[in-house]
Amino acid sequence: MSSTGDKAKGLANEAVGNVKQGVGKATGNDKMRTEGVVQERKGEAQQAVGKAKDAIKKGIDKA
Repeated sequence: MSSTGDKAKGLANEAVGNVKQGVGKATGNDKMRTEGVVQERKGEAQQAVGKAKDAIKKGIDKA
């Protein structure tokens, strides 16, 4: 997957994770809230991968 794709997927996972957390908190559903936290962290990791790919590509392009 491209760096842009990683970052976009990461943003989407973060957004869905935040919604799940909010719904879980509002309804008292701890399982959904936990799933939201996990999904948000997954999104953050995906964005980090995308940023790392960008950094590597920029380093290779300068060489």
